[in-house]
Amino acid sequence: MNINNAFKIQYLALIMLILMPSAAIFAQQQQQNILEQPVPRDEKVITGVLPNGMTYYIVHNEEPKDRASFYMIQNVGALLENDKQDGLAHFLEHMAFNGTEHFPGKGIIDGLEKYGVKFGQNINAYTAYNETVYNISEVPSDKPEAMDMCLMVLNDWSNYLLLTDEELDSERGVISEEWRTRRNASFRMRSISNPVMTKGSMYEVRDVIGKLDIINGFKPSAIKEFYHDWYRTDLQAIAIVGDFNAAEMQKKVIDLFSKIPAVENPKKRPFFEIPEHDDLRFVVASDKEAVQSSVNMMMIKRNDSPNNIGSLKLDIENALFNQMLQSRVSEKLKKEETACLGGGGGIYENFKRGYDLFYVQAASKPNEEADAFKVIFTEVERIKQHGFLLSELDRAKLDLDSYFETTYNSRDKISNDAIASDIKNDYLNGEVITSPEFDYQLGKGLLQMITVEDMNNLVEQWLGTIKNATVYVNGPSEGVTHTNREEISKVISDLEKSKLELYVDASAGLKLIDSETVIGAKVVSEKNIEKFDAQEWKLPNGATVIFKHADYNKDNISISAWSKGGTSIYDNDKIISATNTVGFVKGYGVSDYDATTLGKLMAGKNASVSPYISGLEEGFNGSASIKDFEVMMQLLYLKFEKPRFDENAYNLTLVKTKASIEAAKNNPMKIRGDSITATISNYNERVKIQNEDYVKAINFEEMNEIYKDRFSNASDFTFLIVGNMTAEEVKPMVEKYIGALSDNGRSEKWIDRKVRGPKGETHKRWFFPLETPKGTVLVKYDKKLKYSPKNDLELEFVKSVLDFRFTTEIRENEGGTYGVGVYAISKKDPVNKYSIIYQFDSDAEKTDHLLNRCNEVIADFVKNGPTEEELNKVKQNVLKNRVQSKEHNSYWSNVIKAYFVEGIDNNDAKNYEDIVNNMTAKHVKKMASKIFEKSDLVEMVVLPKEMEK
Repeated sequence: MNINNAFKIQYLALIMLILMPSAAIFAQQQQQNILEQPVPRDEKVITGVLPNGMTYYIVHNEEPKDRASFYMIQNVGALLENDKQDGLAHFLEHMAFNGTEHFPGKGIIDGLEKYGVKFGQNINAYTAYNETVYNISEVPSDKPEAMDMCLMVLNDWSNYLLLTDEELDSERGVISEEWRTRRNASFRMRSISNPVMTKGSMYEVRDVIGKLDIINGFKPSAIKEFYHDWYRTDLQAIAIVGDFNAAEMQKKVIDLFSKIPAVENPKKRPFFEIPEHDDLRFVVASDKEAVQSSVNMMMIKRNDSPNNIGSLKLDIENALFNQMLQSRVSEKLKKEETACLGGGGGIYENFKRGYDLFYVQAASKPNEEADAFKVIFTEVERIKQHGFLLSELDRAKLDLDSYFETTYNSRDKISNDAIASDIKNDYLNGEVITSPEFDYQLGKGLLQMITVEDMNNLVEQWLGTIKNATVYVNGPSEGVTHTNREEISKVISDLEKSKLELYVDASAGLKLIDSETVIGAKVVSEKNIEKFDAQEWKLPNGATVIFKHADYNKDNISISAWSKGGTSIYDNDKIISATNTVGFVKGYGVSDYDATTLGKLMAGKNASVSPYISGLEEGFNGSASIKDFEVMMQLLYLKFEKPRFDENAYNLTLVKTKASIEAAKNNPMKIRGDSITATISNYNERVKIQNEDYVKAINFEEMNEIYKDRFSNASDFTFLIVGNMTAEEVKPMVEKYIGALSDNGRSEKWIDRKVRGPKGETHKRWFFPLETPKGTVLVKYDKKLKYSPKNDLELEFVKSVLDFRFTTEIRENEGGTYGVGVYAISKKDPVNKYSIIYQFDSDAEKTDHLLNRCNEVIADFVKNGPTEEELNKVKQNVLKNRVQSKEHNSYWSNVIKAYFVEGIDNNDAKNYEDIVNNMTAKHVKKMASKIFEKSDLVEMVVLPKEMEK
C-alpha cells in the first residue's frame, strides 16, 4: 500500500535532506515537521464507525489463501470489575462459548467445527486487565455459509449472550480448575510482587482470574450487571481479515451490526492510573516450588506521547537500545564467571496500557543475589556514564535494517491473525496499522536519522533519575538467604558514585571467512527428482545434495542436513556427554571467533545454522534471507570444518548447568518430572536423571571428540536446500562450501539401544508436598504397529475424536478440569510404535473419579467408534490444515526429508488426501481398539502429600 501522496512527497524530501549534510539546518527543521505528522493508516484497511459506536476493520489478505479470521475486540477487562465481580470479566469470556441467541448451548463450537474450525486451535479468546479478545481463525472463505455463521457469532458476542443459570453453574468447575492450573510458583510469586510495583492502582487489586470464592459463589445478577455495563458497541471493534471481497464484506457488516442497539447513558470507561513514587520499593516473593533466585528492577513511566511519526522513531530507538544493552550484558556474562547466571534489561513498551517499563533482570546463584544484580546494573550504569559507541549503534542498525528488509520481502506472507493483532493495537492503543511499504520506507529512513546523541538522550530519560522503581526478588522459600533493600540500595548507590571504565568494542575489520581459502569441488553427477520437481547432486566427497526451488516464502532459503547415528553410537558411560554436546558447543562460537565476536560479525546478516545430535541422527538446520545465502553456507562449512572448542565458555556453561540442577533438586515439580521420566523409560540406564552425578559426567574433551566424530564425514550426510533461488544460483555455493567438506568414507547406522517403556500395565501413584494442592494424571498407551501413512492418519483421527469427547465429558459435563491434553505420537525407528498420551490437572479429591470417567470415555469409544459428525469434523480440519501447509516452503522441506529418511512420499494424495477422504468410522474404531486394547499402559497419578494414607 502506497503512502498517501502528500506525506510521500514530504517523506522523500526528508530522506534527500538526510543525505545532504550541507543542508543540515534546513533538514533539521524539515525532520521535525515530518516527526510531528500523524501516522497514515494502511489504505488497504477499510474501517469505519457505525451509528451505534461500533468500530469495524476489514482487510483483504491471502495468507492463507481461501481463509479468513474474525475477531471481536472488547475494550473491556478485569480492571472494570467491582469487588463482587472479581474474576467475572474472564468468566464472561468463557460464557461467550456457552450459549448465545442464535447458537444456544455449545452451538458455536459445534457449528464451526463442521467446517474444520477447531475449538482451542482456531476458536479461542483471552481476557486481560484492559481488554477481552475473541477470535475465529482459518475459516474457509470459499464457503459462504461458514462466513455468514462467523458474522452472526460476532453479532451474538457483541450483545446477545444468554447467560443461563444452568450454563453459569456448569462453567464454575471449569474456571475453578483453570484457577488451580494457573497457580504455579511463577504465578504465586507474581501475585506478591505485582501489587507492590503497581501500588495504589487497580492493577494492585485485580489479577484477571479472580478469587475462587467469588467464582464458585457469585449470583447470576453480578455477571449480568458486568455484561450489560461494559459489553456494548461503543467499546467494541470487529476485525475481519482474509481472502474475500472486502467491499461486499463491508456491506454485510454495516447491515448486520448497525442493528445492535447502543447502550443509553453508558458508564464512562476510565483510564487506570499507576501512581508515581520517589522511593525505591522492595519486595521478596518466595515459593517452595521456585527453582532459581532472581533480582528484578522495574521502573514505570507514563507514555502519553502523541501517535505521530516521532513516536515511530522512538519505537526504533527503543529497539536499538534494547539490542545494544543486551549485547553488552551477554558479552559480560560470556567472558567470566560471576554470581549472575543470566540476565539482561531493556525498555518494555505498553507494559500496562499507557505505561512503558525499563527493567533489569539478573538470575542468581543461591545466596548471591546482590552480587548478581551488580553484574547487570554495572553495565546499565556504564551506559549511563559513558553512553553508547557509534560502532555499537552502527551494528544494531545493521540488524534492524536487515529485519526491515526481510519483513518487507515477506510481506505477502503476513498472516490474517498477524494483521488482526495490529488492528487490535490500532483500536485499543491507538497504534495506527500501517502498510508494509510504509514501514519499510520510513523505517530505513528513520534509521539513518538516529544518532548516538539520540540514543544517549534516551538513556538520560530513563536512567538520569531512578524514579517509580521497584526491586523484587524471586526465589525458593527454603534453603536460601535472600538479599534485602539495604544491600540492593548500596549496590545502586556505590555504582552511581563510581567511575566505570569506558566500554571497548573490539571487532572492527574482522570477517567471517576468507572464502578464497575454501577449495570446493564440482558436482560429479546429477538427476531430476520429478515427483518433487527437485534436483539431486552428488559431490566428490560423497555428499548428497537435494535442491528444490520453492517461492511460497519469497525471501527465505533453508538448509537441513542429516546423517544416521546420533547419541545411539555411544555407550552408556558417554551418553551424558553425547546428550549435552551440542548445547555446550553452540556457546563456543566458531573458528577463531568466540560467541561474542561471532555475534558482532553477524550484524546485519540474516543467516543461522544450528547443529543437533538426537537419539538416532545428527545434523544441521539453517535458514537465511536470499541475500545472505552464502553467509549461511559459510557458517555450515565452518561448523563442519572449523568448530571452536572454548574451555572458558565450557566452564561458564557448566557452572550454570550445575547451579540450575542444584537449585531444582528438592523441588516437587522436578521430582515429579523425574519420576514420570524414569517410569516411562522403564528405568533404562541410558535415560539419566539430572543430579550431581549427572554434572560430573559432563566432560569437555569427551564432548569435543563426540562433536568432531559426528560432523567429520560429509559422505554420510544428505543436504536439503529449499527456497526462492534458482539451481544456477545455488549450485556454485554448494560446490564451493559443501564440496569442500572432509569425508572419511565411513557409513553408519544408528544402534538400537533397547530403550522401551514397561510391558503390560504399570500403575504408579506418588504423593508430593504441593503449594497449591491438585491432582495430576498422565496416561500413556503404547502399541507396536506397522509404520504407514494410513496408520498415522487413523491415529490422528483417534486423537482428535478423543479430544472432542474429553472436552465434552470431562471439561464441560464434569467441570472437573480446565482441559485434557491429548497427544498422538508415531515412530518408525528404532521400532514401529504408536502412542496416545493424555494428561490433566484437577481438584485432588476428584482425581480418581475423573480418571475413571476418562476410562469410561475410552471404553465407549472403543466399543462404538466415532459418530459420523465427529468423523466429518476431523476430516474437515485435517484437510483444511493440509491445504494451508502446502503454501509454505517448510512443507516441502518436511516432505522431501521424510521421503529420503522413511521412504514415504507424503505429498502423494494416496498417502494423505485419499486416506482422509475414504476414512470411515469403522477404520477409526478399529484403530482405537488396536491402541487401547492389549497395549502397554502406563498410568501415573500425582497427589498432594496430605492425601497419602
